[in-house]
Amino acid sequence: MNDLFGGVYAGRRVLVSGHTGFKGSWLCLWLTALGARVTGLALAPDTEPAHWNLLGLSEVEDLHVDLRDAAAVRQTLQHAQPEIIFHLAAQPLVRRSYREPVVTFDTNVLGLVNLLEAVRATPSVRALVNATTDKVYLEQTTDGGYREDHPLGGHDPYSTSKACAELVTECYRKSFFLDAGPRVATARAGNVIGGGDWSEDRLVPDLVRAASTGSTLQIRNPDAVRPWQHVLEPLSGYLRLGALLLAGEAVEGPWNFGPSADATLPVQALVSLMQSHWPALRSAHQPGPHPHEANILQLDSSRAKQQLGWQPVWDADTTLQSTIQWYREYYEQSHLLSRENLQAYVDSAHAAGLEWAA
Repeated sequence: MNDLFGGVYAGRRVLVSGHTGFKGSWLCLWLTALGARVTGLALAPDTEPAHWNLLGLSEVEDLHVDLRDAAAVRQTLQHAQPEIIFHLAAQPLVRRSYREPVVTFDTNVLGLVNLLEAVRATPSVRALVNATTDKVYLEQTTDGGYREDHPLGGHDPYSTSKACAELVTECYRKSFFLDAGPRVATARAGNVIGGGDWSEDRLVPDLVRAASTGSTLQIRNPDAVRPWQHVLEPLSGYLRLGALLLAGEAVEGPWNFGPSADATLPVQALVSLMQSHWPALRSAHQPGPHPHEANILQLDSSRAKQQLGWQPVWDADTTLQSTIQWYREYYEQSHLLSRENLQAYVDSAHAAGLEWAA
Protein backbone atom coordinates (compact mmCIF):
# COMPACT_ATOMS: atom_id res chain seq x y z
CA MET A 1 0.00 0.00 0.00
CA ASN A 2 2.84 2.43 0.78
CA ASP A 3 3.79 2.57 -2.91
CA LEU A 4 0.36 3.73 -4.12
CA PHE A 5 0.10 7.30 -5.40
CA GLY A 6 3.85 7.31 -5.93
CA GLY A 7 4.47 6.70 -2.22
CA VAL A 8 3.74 10.37 -1.49
CA TYR A 9 1.64 9.71 1.62
CA ALA A 10 4.09 7.47 3.49
CA GLY A 11 5.16 9.40 6.60
CA ARG A 12 3.21 12.49 5.46
CA ARG A 13 1.37 14.63 8.03
CA VAL A 14 -2.27 14.67 6.90
CA LEU A 15 -5.31 16.32 8.45
CA VAL A 16 -8.78 14.98 7.63
CA SER A 17 -11.73 17.10 8.67
CA GLY A 18 -14.91 15.08 9.09
CA HIS A 19 -12.92 11.92 9.83
CA THR A 20 -15.69 10.41 11.97
CA GLY A 21 -18.19 10.48 9.10
CA PHE A 22 -18.85 7.79 6.50
CA LYS A 23 -16.52 9.03 3.78
CA GLY A 24 -13.97 10.44 6.24
CA SER A 25 -13.61 7.14 8.09
CA TRP A 26 -12.90 5.28 4.83
CA LEU A 27 -10.34 7.94 3.89
CA CYS A 28 -8.58 7.55 7.24
CA LEU A 29 -8.49 3.77 6.77
CA TRP A 30 -6.81 4.24 3.38
CA LEU A 31 -4.38 6.94 4.56
CA THR A 32 -3.19 4.84 7.49
CA ALA A 33 -2.69 1.91 5.12
CA LEU A 34 -0.56 4.26 2.98
CA GLY A 35 1.62 5.04 6.00
CA ALA A 36 0.38 8.60 6.58
CA ARG A 37 0.42 10.29 9.99
CA VAL A 38 -3.23 11.29 10.28
CA THR A 39 -4.94 13.82 12.52
CA GLY A 40 -8.74 13.96 12.48
CA LEU A 41 -10.85 17.06 13.17
CA ALA A 42 -14.57 16.43 13.57
CA LEU A 43 -17.54 16.13 15.86
CA ALA A 44 -18.19 12.75 17.45
CA PRO A 45 -20.03 10.26 15.20
CA ASP A 46 -23.76 10.99 15.05
CA THR A 47 -24.94 7.46 14.27
CA GLU A 48 -24.93 4.20 16.18
CA PRO A 49 -23.34 2.04 14.94
CA ALA A 50 -20.65 4.22 13.30
CA HIS A 51 -18.03 3.05 10.82
CA TRP A 52 -15.37 5.22 12.48
CA ASN A 53 -15.86 3.50 15.85
CA LEU A 54 -15.96 0.03 14.30
CA LEU A 55 -12.64 0.55 12.48
CA GLY A 56 -10.72 1.23 15.70
CA LEU A 57 -8.01 3.31 14.03
CA SER A 58 -6.01 4.05 17.17
CA GLU A 59 -3.10 5.40 15.10
CA VAL A 60 -5.25 8.38 14.01
CA GLU A 61 -5.20 11.34 16.40
CA ASP A 62 -8.94 11.71 17.03
CA LEU A 63 -9.72 15.35 17.90
CA HIS A 64 -13.34 16.33 18.47
CA VAL A 65 -13.49 19.92 17.26
CA ASP A 66 -16.46 21.91 15.96
CA LEU A 67 -15.63 23.48 12.60
CA ARG A 68 -17.68 26.51 13.67
CA ASP A 69 -15.20 27.24 16.50
CA ALA A 70 -12.58 29.31 14.68
CA ALA A 71 -10.11 29.39 17.58
CA ALA A 72 -10.27 25.62 18.11
CA VAL A 73 -9.80 24.96 14.38
CA ARG A 74 -6.74 27.21 14.29
CA GLN A 75 -5.27 25.56 17.40
CA THR A 76 -5.80 22.12 15.86
CA LEU A 77 -3.90 23.02 12.68
CA GLN A 78 -1.07 24.62 14.63
CA HIS A 79 -0.85 21.48 16.77
CA ALA A 80 -0.97 19.02 13.87
CA GLN A 81 1.19 21.02 11.40
CA PRO A 82 -0.31 19.13 8.43
CA GLU A 83 1.28 19.17 5.01
CA ILE A 84 -2.01 18.39 3.28
CA ILE A 85 -5.64 18.72 4.33
CA PHE A 86 -8.63 16.76 3.06
CA HIS A 87 -11.70 18.78 4.03
CA LEU A 88 -14.74 16.51 4.32
CA ALA A 89 -16.47 17.96 7.40
CA ALA A 90 -19.98 19.15 6.54
CA GLN A 91 -23.68 18.96 7.24
CA PRO A 92 -24.21 16.62 4.25
CA LEU A 93 -27.94 15.79 4.24
CA VAL A 94 -30.44 17.51 1.93
CA ARG A 95 -33.59 16.92 3.99
CA ARG A 96 -31.86 17.89 7.23
CA SER A 97 -30.80 21.13 5.52
CA TYR A 98 -34.48 22.02 5.11
CA ARG A 99 -35.00 21.50 8.84
CA GLU A 100 -31.75 23.19 9.92
CA PRO A 101 -30.70 25.75 7.30
CA VAL A 102 -28.74 27.92 9.74
CA VAL A 103 -26.65 24.97 10.95
CA THR A 104 -26.09 23.91 7.35
CA PHE A 105 -24.81 27.30 6.17
CA ASP A 106 -22.88 27.88 9.40
CA THR A 107 -21.04 24.57 9.04
CA ASN A 108 -20.62 24.33 5.27
CA VAL A 109 -19.75 27.97 4.54
CA LEU A 110 -18.52 29.74 7.67
CA GLY A 111 -16.89 26.54 8.91
CA LEU A 112 -14.93 26.41 5.66
CA VAL A 113 -13.91 30.06 6.13
CA ASN A 114 -12.65 29.18 9.61
CA LEU A 115 -10.58 26.36 8.16
CA LEU A 116 -9.12 28.49 5.37
CA GLU A 117 -8.23 31.24 7.84
CA ALA A 118 -6.46 28.62 9.97
CA VAL A 119 -4.60 27.44 6.86
CA ARG A 120 -3.40 31.01 6.27
CA ALA A 121 -1.84 30.92 9.75
CA THR A 122 -0.23 27.48 9.29
CA PRO A 123 2.73 27.60 6.86
CA SER A 124 3.20 23.81 6.95
CA VAL A 125 0.10 23.33 4.73
CA ARG A 126 1.16 22.75 1.12
CA ALA A 127 -2.09 21.39 -0.35
CA LEU A 128 -5.81 21.31 0.39
CA VAL A 129 -8.55 19.23 -1.24
CA ASN A 130 -12.07 20.44 -0.44
CA ALA A 131 -14.70 17.75 -1.06
CA THR A 132 -18.00 19.28 -2.16
CA THR A 133 -20.73 17.45 -4.15
CA ASP A 134 -22.34 16.87 -7.54
CA LYS A 135 -25.23 19.01 -6.25
CA VAL A 136 -23.28 22.29 -6.64
CA TYR A 137 -24.46 22.72 -10.25
CA LEU A 138 -27.34 24.91 -11.38
CA GLU A 139 -30.14 22.52 -12.39
CA GLN A 140 -30.37 22.39 -16.18
CA THR A 141 -30.55 19.89 -19.03
CA THR A 142 -27.04 18.77 -20.00
CA ASP A 143 -25.53 16.62 -22.72
CA GLY A 144 -23.50 13.87 -21.03
CA GLY A 145 -23.67 15.33 -17.52
CA TYR A 146 -22.42 18.36 -15.66
CA ARG A 147 -18.90 19.57 -16.45
CA GLU A 148 -16.66 21.65 -14.22
CA ASP A 149 -17.29 24.77 -16.30
CA HIS A 150 -21.09 24.59 -15.93
CA PRO A 151 -22.65 27.30 -13.72
CA LEU A 152 -23.02 26.74 -10.00
CA GLY A 153 -26.40 26.95 -8.31
CA GLY A 154 -28.62 25.46 -5.66
CA HIS A 155 -32.24 24.99 -4.64
CA ASP A 156 -32.17 23.38 -1.21
CA PRO A 157 -29.97 24.79 1.58
CA TYR A 158 -27.46 21.93 1.35
CA SER A 159 -26.83 22.33 -2.39
CA THR A 160 -26.66 26.10 -2.10
CA SER A 161 -24.25 25.93 0.83
CA LYS A 162 -21.93 23.68 -1.17
CA ALA A 163 -22.09 25.95 -4.21
CA CYS A 164 -21.11 28.75 -1.82
CA ALA A 165 -18.26 26.58 -0.54
CA GLU A 166 -16.96 26.28 -4.10
CA LEU A 167 -17.00 30.07 -4.47
CA VAL A 168 -15.33 30.61 -1.09
CA THR A 169 -12.58 28.13 -1.94
CA GLU A 170 -11.88 29.80 -5.27
CA CYS A 171 -11.93 33.22 -3.60
CA TYR A 172 -9.28 32.19 -1.07
CA ARG A 173 -7.21 30.46 -3.75
CA LYS A 174 -7.09 33.60 -5.89
CA SER A 175 -6.93 36.15 -3.06
CA PHE A 176 -4.46 34.52 -0.68
CA PHE A 177 -2.86 31.38 -2.13
CA LEU A 178 -2.11 32.23 -5.76
CA ASP A 179 1.51 33.38 -5.36
CA ALA A 180 2.32 31.76 -2.02
CA GLY A 181 0.72 29.22 0.27
CA PRO A 182 -0.95 25.89 -0.44
CA ARG A 183 -2.27 24.61 -3.74
CA VAL A 184 -6.04 24.25 -3.48
CA ALA A 185 -8.60 22.16 -5.39
CA THR A 186 -12.22 21.10 -4.99
CA ALA A 187 -13.62 17.64 -5.69
CA ARG A 188 -17.21 17.00 -6.77
CA ALA A 189 -18.49 13.44 -6.42
CA GLY A 190 -21.79 11.65 -6.85
CA ASN A 191 -23.95 9.65 -4.45
CA VAL A 192 -21.44 7.49 -2.59
CA ILE A 193 -22.48 4.11 -1.24
CA GLY A 194 -20.61 1.33 0.52
CA GLY A 195 -20.46 -0.45 3.84
CA GLY A 196 -20.56 1.52 7.05
CA ASP A 197 -23.02 4.29 6.21
CA TRP A 198 -25.89 4.64 8.68
CA SER A 199 -26.82 8.26 7.90
CA GLU A 200 -30.46 9.33 7.93
CA ASP A 201 -32.40 9.93 4.71
CA ARG A 202 -29.93 8.11 2.46
CA LEU A 203 -31.25 5.34 0.27
CA VAL A 204 -28.83 2.50 0.97
CA PRO A 205 -28.63 2.96 4.77
CA ASP A 206 -32.43 3.30 4.91
CA LEU A 207 -32.86 0.09 2.92
CA VAL A 208 -30.37 -1.74 5.12
CA ARG A 209 -32.10 -0.58 8.29
CA ALA A 210 -35.43 -1.75 6.88
CA ALA A 211 -33.99 -5.14 5.92
CA SER A 212 -32.41 -5.62 9.35
CA THR A 213 -35.79 -5.05 11.04
CA GLY A 214 -37.94 -6.86 8.48
CA SER A 215 -39.78 -3.68 7.46
CA THR A 216 -40.53 -2.03 4.10
CA LEU A 217 -38.83 1.21 3.10
CA GLN A 218 -41.01 3.95 1.62
CA ILE A 219 -39.21 5.41 -1.45
CA ARG A 220 -39.84 9.13 -2.06
CA ASN A 221 -38.61 9.61 -5.65
CA PRO A 222 -38.22 6.26 -7.46
CA ASP A 223 -37.58 7.92 -10.84
CA ALA A 224 -34.86 10.31 -9.64
CA VAL A 225 -31.58 9.62 -11.46
CA ARG A 226 -28.31 9.68 -9.51
CA PRO A 227 -24.62 8.85 -10.18
CA TRP A 228 -24.07 5.96 -7.73
CA GLN A 229 -20.48 5.06 -6.85
CA HIS A 230 -18.59 3.11 -4.22
CA VAL A 231 -17.07 5.37 -1.59
CA LEU A 232 -13.55 4.28 -2.60
CA GLU A 233 -14.02 5.72 -6.10
CA PRO A 234 -14.05 9.42 -5.18
CA LEU A 235 -11.50 8.80 -2.43
CA SER A 236 -9.05 7.51 -5.03
CA GLY A 237 -9.70 10.76 -6.90
CA TYR A 238 -9.07 12.86 -3.79
CA LEU A 239 -5.83 11.02 -3.08
CA ARG A 240 -4.68 11.28 -6.69
CA LEU A 241 -5.50 14.99 -6.72
CA GLY A 242 -3.73 15.54 -3.41
CA ALA A 243 -0.61 13.75 -4.59
CA LEU A 244 -0.42 15.91 -7.72
CA LEU A 245 -0.96 19.10 -5.70
CA LEU A 246 1.90 18.12 -3.39
CA ALA A 247 4.07 17.46 -6.44
CA GLY A 248 3.47 21.02 -7.64
CA GLU A 249 1.37 20.05 -10.66
CA ALA A 250 -1.04 22.67 -12.06
CA VAL A 251 -4.23 20.91 -10.96
CA GLU A 252 -5.86 23.58 -8.80
CA GLY A 253 -9.56 24.30 -9.18
CA PRO A 254 -12.64 22.02 -9.45
CA TRP A 255 -12.72 18.36 -10.50
CA ASN A 256 -15.56 15.88 -11.08
CA PHE A 257 -15.16 12.29 -9.87
CA GLY A 258 -18.21 10.40 -11.10
CA PRO A 259 -19.00 6.67 -11.48
CA SER A 260 -18.87 4.40 -14.51
CA ALA A 261 -21.52 5.07 -17.17
CA ASP A 262 -23.66 2.08 -16.15
CA ALA A 263 -23.92 3.37 -12.56
CA THR A 264 -25.99 6.49 -13.30
CA LEU A 265 -29.37 4.96 -12.51
CA PRO A 266 -32.89 5.80 -11.35
CA VAL A 267 -33.50 5.10 -7.67
CA GLN A 268 -35.90 2.24 -8.42
CA ALA A 269 -33.35 0.55 -10.72
CA LEU A 270 -30.74 0.67 -7.97
CA VAL A 271 -33.21 -0.74 -5.46
CA SER A 272 -34.06 -3.62 -7.82
CA LEU A 273 -30.36 -4.45 -8.32
CA MET A 274 -29.79 -4.42 -4.57
CA GLN A 275 -32.79 -6.69 -4.00
CA SER A 276 -31.29 -9.22 -6.41
CA HIS A 277 -28.31 -9.50 -4.01
CA TRP A 278 -30.32 -9.27 -0.77
CA PRO A 279 -33.95 -10.43 -1.14
CA ALA A 280 -34.78 -9.21 2.38
CA LEU A 281 -34.70 -5.63 1.06
CA ARG A 282 -38.29 -4.42 0.53
CA SER A 283 -39.53 -1.07 -0.70
CA ALA A 284 -42.70 0.75 -1.75
CA HIS A 285 -43.40 4.13 -3.31
CA GLN A 286 -44.36 6.87 -0.85
CA PRO A 287 -46.45 9.54 -2.65
CA GLY A 288 -45.56 13.20 -2.07
CA PRO A 289 -45.44 16.01 -1.63
CA HIS A 290 -41.75 16.00 -0.64
CA PRO A 291 -39.18 18.79 -0.39
CA HIS A 292 -37.52 19.59 -3.71
CA GLU A 293 -34.58 17.45 -4.80
CA ALA A 294 -33.01 17.51 -8.27
CA ASN A 295 -34.57 14.91 -10.56
CA ILE A 296 -31.47 14.17 -12.64
CA LEU A 297 -27.83 14.36 -11.54
CA GLN A 298 -25.05 13.16 -13.83
CA LEU A 299 -21.35 14.03 -13.80
CA ASP A 300 -18.95 14.28 -16.72
CA SER A 301 -15.57 13.13 -15.38
CA SER A 302 -13.70 13.23 -18.70
CA ARG A 303 -11.44 16.06 -17.55
CA ALA A 304 -10.19 14.02 -14.56
CA LYS A 305 -9.62 11.04 -16.83
CA GLN A 306 -7.64 13.06 -19.36
CA GLN A 307 -5.63 15.30 -17.04
CA LEU A 308 -5.34 13.37 -13.77
CA GLY A 309 -5.16 9.85 -15.15
CA TRP A 310 -8.12 8.95 -12.92
CA GLN A 311 -11.13 6.84 -13.80
CA PRO A 312 -13.73 4.76 -11.95
CA VAL A 313 -12.71 1.18 -11.27
CA TRP A 314 -15.87 -0.73 -10.31
CA ASP A 315 -19.03 -1.03 -12.38
CA ALA A 316 -22.50 -0.82 -10.85
CA ASP A 317 -22.85 -4.54 -10.14
CA THR A 318 -19.45 -4.82 -8.42
CA THR A 319 -20.25 -1.72 -6.36
CA LEU A 320 -23.60 -3.12 -5.24
CA GLN A 321 -22.24 -6.62 -4.56
CA SER A 322 -19.48 -5.17 -2.40
CA THR A 323 -21.90 -2.91 -0.52
CA ILE A 324 -24.51 -5.60 0.17
CA GLN A 325 -21.86 -8.15 1.16
CA TRP A 326 -20.42 -5.65 3.66
CA TYR A 327 -23.75 -5.12 5.38
CA ARG A 328 -24.73 -8.78 5.34
CA GLU A 329 -21.39 -9.78 6.88
CA TYR A 330 -21.81 -7.13 9.54
CA TYR A 331 -25.40 -7.98 10.46
CA GLU A 332 -25.18 -11.75 10.04
CA GLN A 333 -21.57 -12.49 11.09
CA SER A 334 -20.48 -9.34 13.04
CA HIS A 335 -17.55 -9.18 10.62
CA LEU A 336 -16.14 -5.95 9.18
CA LEU A 337 -15.13 -6.20 5.50
CA SER A 338 -13.68 -2.68 5.12
CA ARG A 339 -10.04 -3.70 4.86
CA GLU A 340 -10.87 -6.53 2.46
CA ASN A 341 -12.93 -4.10 0.33
CA LEU A 342 -10.02 -1.65 0.21
CA GLN A 343 -7.56 -4.34 -0.89
CA ALA A 344 -9.99 -5.65 -3.53
CA TYR A 345 -10.48 -2.14 -4.91
CA VAL A 346 -6.73 -1.50 -5.10
CA ASP A 347 -6.23 -4.86 -6.81
CA SER A 348 -8.90 -3.98 -9.38
CA ALA A 349 -7.27 -0.60 -10.03
CA HIS A 350 -3.89 -2.27 -10.48
CA ALA A 351 -5.37 -4.81 -12.89
CA ALA A 352 -6.92 -1.93 -14.84
CA GLY A 353 -3.48 -0.34 -15.22
CA LEU A 354 -4.26 2.91 -13.38
CA GLU A 355 -1.13 4.96 -12.75
CA TRP A 356 -1.83 5.62 -9.06
CA ALA A 357 -2.12 1.87 -8.41
CA ALA A 358 1.07 0.86 -10.27
